[in-house]
Amino acid sequence: MAKVSKNARVAQRAANAGSGKDFVKVVKPIKNEATGKYAYKEVMVHKDKVKEFFADVK
Repeated sequence: MAKVSKNARVAQRAANAGSGKDFVKVVKPIKNEATGKYAYKEVMVHKDKVKEFFADVK
């Protein structure tokens, strides 16, 4: 079995920037004012944009 050096893996990770590993699944509860029930919005968001996604939660 061949081993890959840590430096090679870091370079490979930089080459794959923007890949799927940079995204996370977030779930936001949204309350329906008429019924009082909650619905949940599930979205795949870039890990740097998570705070922006939750910024308008009341």
